[in-house]
Amino acid sequence: MARILVIDDDDQVRRMLRMMLETKGHEVLEANNGKEGLRLHRTTHPELAITDMLMPEMDGVELMLALRSEAPQLKIIAMSGGGRYKQTEALDVAGPLGAFATIAKPFGFDAMLDLVTRALAA
Repeated sequence: MARILVIDDDDQVRRMLRMMLETKGHEVLEANNGKEGLRLHRTTHPELAITDMLMPEMDGVELMLALRSEAPQLKIIAMSGGGRYKQTEALDVAGPLGAFATIAKPFGFDAMLDLVTRALAA
């Protein structure tokens, strides 16, 4: 299956995504902020990145700009619970930055798996 990098500052979200994706046979790598996610991307070269948009150290916007520069072929799924912003504000910028798809938190197991399947097939 695929190597997937999950980047989110929320431990529970990362754990849930890891369990969900590993049950489908994927290898999952975790980072708790964009800076760590970029470092892991550079050393592991995943096929897919799933990133939160609002994080400390390096947010999703900065991360996506760096990933697009280094790996334009990388599929990215952006997610956000909104934080102090509305979900749509945080996710609206992801599309123009090259996200394959966006999803609002909280999301369902099936909805995320569908996006992962479609991104990996594209």
